[in-house]
Amino acid sequence: MTEIKKSPYIIIGAGIHGLSTAYHLALELKARGKGDGRDIIVIDKTGVSAGASGIACGVIRNNYFQPAMRELMAHSVNIWESDPEAYSYHPVGYMQISSESMHEDVSLIYSQQQAIGYESVFIEGAKDCDAYMQDIFHDWQAQGITSVLHEKAGGYANNRRALEGLAAKAEAEAVRIMGGVTVTGFNRDNQGAVKAVVTDGGTIECDYVVIAPGPWAKQFWDMLEMPSTISIKNPSSGELTTDIPMWIYWSLQEGTLGVDPKLQVTNDGKMPPVIHVDTDAPLYSDVDGSLITDKMWGIYYKPDFHFGGIQGGAAPFIVDKHADRVAVDPYGPESPEFIVGEDFSTMWVSALAHCQKRFSGKMPMYKDEPSGGIGAFTPDSFPVFDVFHSNCYMIADSNHGYKMIGVGKLVAEDICGDSSSLLKPFRFSRYAEGKLHPVSNSPFPWS
Repeated sequence: MTEIKKSPYIIIGAGIHGLSTAYHLALELKARGKGDGRDIIVIDKTGVSAGASGIACGVIRNNYFQPAMRELMAHSVNIWESDPEAYSYHPVGYMQISSESMHEDVSLIYSQQQAIGYESVFIEGAKDCDAYMQDIFHDWQAQGITSVLHEKAGGYANNRRALEGLAAKAEAEAVRIMGGVTVTGFNRDNQGAVKAVVTDGGTIECDYVVIAPGPWAKQFWDMLEMPSTISIKNPSSGELTTDIPMWIYWSLQEGTLGVDPKLQVTNDGKMPPVIHVDTDAPLYSDVDGSLITDKMWGIYYKPDFHFGGIQGGAAPFIVDKHADRVAVDPYGPESPEFIVGEDFSTMWVSALAHCQKRFSGKMPMYKDEPSGGIGAFTPDSFPVFDVFHSNCYMIADSNHGYKMIGVGKLVAEDICGDSSSLLKPFRFSRYAEGKLHPVSNSPFPWS
């Protein structure tokens, strides 16, 4: 049984959102004279960083086609930069490198980054893009690139170290973090408000609950008796499309090339920006020269000493045949914890070689170990941050999670009465109201 029978605030999930919310809520309560960290407990079925946040790639970027996402990310980058040491944050920057099919989208991103004061450089035209990239990497050889957006801020953070730093900050404010506590349900009053969280170790009464579930979003959505399907209004025609599943599972395709991370240093010997390439240039196997795809493809990669090599990924795919098992527990023993496409390793390493000659012939160095994981996506692949049943705040990140460390601060302010304009575009009501985010030409669902 848990020793705690009651707490004003219960936060479910010890990943990036749960810990960030706990830490910032403790600060907000103390600043307003309404309590402190002793009023907050964080519970997790396993412990700090045990879920999706603990295996996250850790990329921190502003690069989004959607204005609301871009502003939210700029806020989060500021939080990462506020304490790089505690958050194990590496501010190396981020590069969006694209073919002509994405030129217009990326140009718009750049202009809007300038409008919000987010430092970036935009290079246009194949010749100038090649020259810019070869000035950074002498062996750059990607074909058909006509735009490069180089974000000077951002970079990446070491996943578990960042979460341990965040947990330490929360505990320094007297927040209690309890691992090994599984939530099995909620007790609600006649008006529907949550009065207690039921766990496998006992029932804990509360005044307010925050759910930061990561890929377990559907399980908690069901516990709250929320609809399994929704209707979405077309913003142009006003027509409603009904019976759309609220949750879709994607398998995240990520891996590590087991080489010295210093293999990827720049021409001047420095650690490089995170590289993200979206292109429609044909991709050929670096193993046998066969055509892998002549459709739009994308990869991202970075040197990472935590992963022990060059780490990154490619576009995910929807989980179909495993969906029922994933819905039970995306990281459980009866579910496919990591579903990696059969051809992912060849595609990804070949794509690395397509971009930079130094990776050619490195296929035998690919590390055949679990990576990536499962993501629970909303119908439009963007987050839902909203209050349900009057006192239950749901942080459903739709797999945008790790980079969004600042969401916890905004949620804490929201709970304390300062409604956030940055979170407003991510309310659940947007589906019925047709207030949807624009969609880019990127092959990634989260863009």
